[in-house]
Amino acid sequence: MGDAVSAQGIGACDSGSTGIPGGSPSRGNASHWCSVTAIPAQPAPATRVLLLAGPSGSGKSSLAARTGLPVLRLDDFYKEAGDPTLPLVEGSTDIDWDSPRSWDADAAVAAIEELCRTGRTAVPVYDIATSARTGHDTFSVGRTPLFVAEGIFAADVVARCRELGLLADAICLRGRPGTTFRRRLLRDLREGRKSVPFLLRRGWRLMRAERGIVSRQARLGAYPCGRDEALGRVAAAAAGRRRGTPEPAPGRGHAVPPASAALGARTAESDV
Repeated sequence: MGDAVSAQGIGACDSGSTGIPGGSPSRGNASHWCSVTAIPAQPAPATRVLLLAGPSGSGKSSLAARTGLPVLRLDDFYKEAGDPTLPLVEGSTDIDWDSPRSWDADAAVAAIEELCRTGRTAVPVYDIATSARTGHDTFSVGRTPLFVAEGIFAADVVARCRELGLLADAICLRGRPGTTFRRRLLRDLREGRKSVPFLLRRGWRLMRAERGIVSRQARLGAYPCGRDEALGRVAAAAAGRRRGTPEPAPGRGHAVPPASAALGARTAESDV
């Protein structure tokens, strides 16, 4: 019999009765009277996801590219400008793009689950400068046993991915707030993501809030660490040594191989 039964089956078979009118619980075997429907167990996914979180500008995209694994960009699941559910920065008319409420977590989890179970899914193409979706692409991870899903809200779906049996590991990439501020501002100016005044206001706010952001993501289940330790955890996950609870990766003085070495692939380098 399966792990679960239908409501109909539970109602039709009482453990304290034989199911025969006037019958005694101590006599007979009336198991044939139980109307039970077995629910087949969900097959284990062929692929698992490593969620890579961290403050904006912490180097997530560069580290993800360096692993040599397929990378799903979770920032493509932002809501579009004009959506009435978009939150505002307190005391401002600026949209708070750093709030999880500006992001479609349900769509992101659905895409992750489809990738883990089928190896491909449709993902939106999002233009941050215009805050709009410009189309859709088909994203495929092939037959790799692991892929990375990176974004500032990755920690917000750790629990759901774990419950679905999809999670290999979850990491929060952290660094120095001043370094993160500089890296983020240069990237956003180079890509023309928003107006300069907006970027300066956002950058200053995020720099002051960075330690709190890391603490929140850690509470959600993402292990906070620097780049080298993160690469060690990716390598462990790629080798199939999944971590049920956060634990330290190899300490200083230990060689940390890139994740792609565990997969026999070439490591991709990327500027931070």
